[in-house]
This record gives sequence, C-alpha cells and structure tokens, in this order.
Amino acid sequence: MSGQMSAAFHMADVRDKRITRRRAVAVGELVAGPVAYPLIVERRLPKGDALVMAEIAGLQGAKMASALMPLCHPLPLELVRVYCAPAPERLAIRVWCECASEARTGVEMEALAGVNAALLTLYDLSKPVEPALEIGGIRLLFKEGGKSGVWLHPQGMDAEERERFRPRPPRQLQGASCVVITLSDRASRGDYVDESGPVLAEGLRALGGEVVSTEVLADGIEPLAGRLHALAASGIRICLCTGGTGLGPRDLTPEALQSLGGRSVPGLAQMLRGLSAQHTPLAWLSRAEVVQLGGMLVIALPGSPRAAAQCMSILTPVLGHALAMIDGASHA
Repeated sequence: MSGQMSAAFHMADVRDKRITRRRAVAVGELVAGPVAYPLIVERRLPKGDALVMAEIAGLQGAKMASALMPLCHPLPLELVRVYCAPAPERLAIRVWCECASEARTGVEMEALAGVNAALLTLYDLSKPVEPALEIGGIRLLFKEGGKSGVWLHPQGMDAEERERFRPRPPRQLQGASCVVITLSDRASRGDYVDESGPVLAEGLRALGGEVVSTEVLADGIEPLAGRLHALAASGIRICLCTGGTGLGPRDLTPEALQSLGGRSVPGLAQMLRGLSAQHTPLAWLSRAEVVQLGGMLVIALPGSPRAAAQCMSILTPVLGHALAMIDGASHA
C-alpha cells in the first residue's frame, strides 16, 4: 500500500486545551396549535403528561450527544437541566436545556441534543391529536468557558432568560490604565519584532482596560525595577511583563519584581503555572511572579506569544476582581 493514509473525518484533538468550567444553554419551540396546545399545558394528552416526559427525554438526549453525533466528544456532564414553559401568544411550548461540565471542550452539542430530544418527545406525544405540529427556533442561547469566555447568540436573551441562567462574563477592567512591557535583549536591540506584547495588549483591551503604552526593555533587574516604580507612582493599575521568567542567566524578571518591596501574590503565580501545565509540562519551569505595588498589579509572564496568549486566557476571569479587591471591594 503506497501513500500516507488519512481519515476522511476526525475528532478535534483537544489534548493540549486547558480544562475549564463549561456551560451552555440551548432553546427551541414546539408550535402546537389551538388543538394540542391546551392539552399539553393541561397535561391531558392521550399518551400522558408530555411536559414531564419531555424533560426526562431532554436529560437523556444531552447525555447521549456523543452517541448521536460521531465526531462529538463524550463528556462527563456535571449538570443537565431541562425546562419547559408555555408560550400562549404563539400556542407553543418553549424548551431550554442547560448543560455544564469541567472539560477541554464545550457542552454546546449536549445542550442542543437535549433540546431536540425534548421537542421530539413533545411532538411524539402530541401528534395523535394534532399532526400539523412544527419544531423551530432551535439555537444556542449562550456558552461559557474556554478561550472564548462568554458567547451570546446575536438574537440575544429576554429578561426572564437572563434572570434564570445569568451568564457570567469576566469582571471588566472599567478603563483601568494598563502597560505591557516585553523583556528581551534581542528585541530591545531590534533583532526581531516583539509579538508577545501585542497579544497581551489585545487581551487587556478586550477586558475593557486602557493600554497606555507597550514597551520593550533589555533583560535584567534594571531598568525594569525603576520603570515599575515610576508606573506605580503615575497611577497605572496593571503592568503585564512578558519574558525573562525562565532559567537562563539573563532571565531576571522575577528578581526585578521581588526587588520592588511590594506584596507578593503567590496564588496567582501558582495558578499560572498549574493551569499552563495543562498545555505543556514545560510550564513548571516558568518562574512567573506576581507583585502588588501600591495600587498596581505587576505580573511576570513567559515570553513566547503562545504562552502569553494562554496566560492571558488564564488571567481573564480574575484580573477585574483582583483590581476591585485592591480598591477595597468585597471578596464576593
């Protein structure tokens, strides 16, 4: 047999993705019409209570998503909830399925499978009294977790849906002044164009921060330590440093942060190493450091663009809350 064999289809390789809390909610409707609708709502269909059975079917459907769709990853679901509610203005039954897990990939397909199973069950139990039924409006309402954070469907959610499901986007930086500093002898000499700094700046802007400057400095304790003191005195709230956290003789960014005389924040540094290790075991060689200097949070991150992006994703859920705590807000 000649040539290289390749499969026509393949499951996405998620081994290098980080395990995060994932949640998704899907929605859809059965338009029942004037005959079937009151029988469903009053639970008087000949086959029995369609609303109860639809909720059970939705649970089963969500759990069987990977069996129904060949390329869907099997996931250990930690939450499945199915809700059915009358929509009298449309003579319809609206169904939601909420799924959650801690996993390397999302639970959108599980939520959609649950909604479809519930709607098909409503259809099956209603068709003896009304064959002219219609299933429609099936869509993902929102999803949470992973690199993309919170995604909301462009059609939006009504007030009742927001109150019930409460999507949890990360706390924003509210225009906080931010600076990104790249530590690299070669980049400071102009030997190559820095790519890690722009990645971090983009992440801060996405969180609502105001990036007032991106800078490149040579490796070493100085001039970084002096620059950080000046930034703290000028009211900068977050400074992300990238580079100089390895084991090389010129990797002295952690020492620069330790020389500031600020408050160490070891939990954040350990979180960066621990969660980055889900991407690569080399993360345990990183000497990431976090220091609070007055009202400024200084975080030393690895120097590669990929590692910077991964660390920014790890920090996104907590940066806004960290600044609020520095300002004296509640821990809740």
